Amino acid sequence: MKVGVISLGCAKNLVDSEYLLGLLRESGIEVVSSYKEAYAMIINTCGFIESAKTEAIDTILEAAEHKKDGLQKLIVMGCLSQRYRPQLEQELPEVDRFITIDEYGDLGQILTEVLEVPVANTYGKSTRVLSGKPWMAYLRIADGCDNQCSYCAIPLIRGKFVSRPMEEIIDEARELCANGVKELNLIAQDSSRYGIDRYGSLKLSELLKQLDEVPGVQWIRILYLYPDEIPDDLVDTIRTSRHVLPYFDIPIQHGSNRMLRAMHRRGNRELILDRCQKLRASFDHAVLRTTLIAGFPGETLEDHEENLSLLKEIRWDHLGAFTYSKEEDTPAYDMEDDVAPEEKTRRMNELMEAQSAISHELLESLLGSEQEVLVERIDPLSGMAIGRGYMQAPDNVDGVVRVRCHSDPVPGTFVKARFTKVAGLNLIGEEV
Repeated sequence: MKVGVISLGCAKNLVDSEYLLGLLRESGIEVVSSYKEAYAMIINTCGFIESAKTEAIDTILEAAEHKKDGLQKLIVMGCLSQRYRPQLEQELPEVDRFITIDEYGDLGQILTEVLEVPVANTYGKSTRVLSGKPWMAYLRIADGCDNQCSYCAIPLIRGKFVSRPMEEIIDEARELCANGVKELNLIAQDSSRYGIDRYGSLKLSELLKQLDEVPGVQWIRILYLYPDEIPDDLVDTIRTSRHVLPYFDIPIQHGSNRMLRAMHRRGNRELILDRCQKLRASFDHAVLRTTLIAGFPGETLEDHEENLSLLKEIRWDHLGAFTYSKEEDTPAYDMEDDVAPEEKTRRMNELMEAQSAISHELLESLLGSEQEVLVERIDPLSGMAIGRGYMQAPDNVDGVVRVRCHSDPVPGTFVKARFTKVAGLNLIGEEV
């Protein structure tokens, strides 16, 4: 049997899809990329924000059209199914089965019933099939969230925060690296809280120490840390490790204490600034990344100016700003959305313009320095290697490094580059 898989949404969804691919491979099912070849199509959806929901529905409708010319089964799983299954079953009868996240433990059994062929019930236990670059993998250390931010639907979709057993994470990391993975990117809704539910205390530092010893790993990057839970021992662990990168993805969302309270965010402006200053002082070049929301309900011009001023004081290396949009079933949904759409956009653009100047200055400060660059492809026109330094995550938002090489590097290997020029958010260098 031939089955196609489409994965939408975030890196955590991608990991779910890769577990699915492993299950299908163990069951002897061939995975294909064409509707024309596929007997069945499985779509793993995102249901977090309106644009993601729209993309998911559009993808489902496109797949349903192919049931007219050969596609036999259409299966939809993921966050959209988890959140809206009853409505979707009524409105999209073309879909043969909606599978919720709660049902993943029985995924093999469900697919056996729908596809009418034996499928191993080993979701999360079969060896993952990486769907992207074979030298990089996301490693999920926890799922769900307990933070209850007023604008966010993730706890409604993914449930309460649950840490994976440490030994299970280490075993998966060993397996990934034995199969050629060199960069592990740790993900969770809140990586800083790893272990608090399972072990009664924060265990991210201990987990990093064990991952640092995994044979074959060269880069370990942590994504999604909260500023109130970056303790000194975690900073010390990262500083003294061999492979953990000083890359700190800290989504603060706002620089105004009034807005942080309205968003139900832990911590405050002063704590955020203190933690970031501590990180800057602890490393030669700590890379700091964040996200900000513009136009949250009740945001005044004074709040916006505080958001802007904290951005300028911290001087983030990477930043993404987004306009607020209502998300049903969240506390903020019932707040008066009193900032006009055009004003939200103006404030977002002002944040991004200020950040663009800061990012350019920070990149220029790297000129003349040398770093290891992970080569990911070769530009067929220029022949230059295109890759990432430790300051760039693999999610295509931090820019890249273009390196003119004297050797003939292979994607998935490292070269040492001296940076010579800044081009937008990208660095240009020469192989040392």
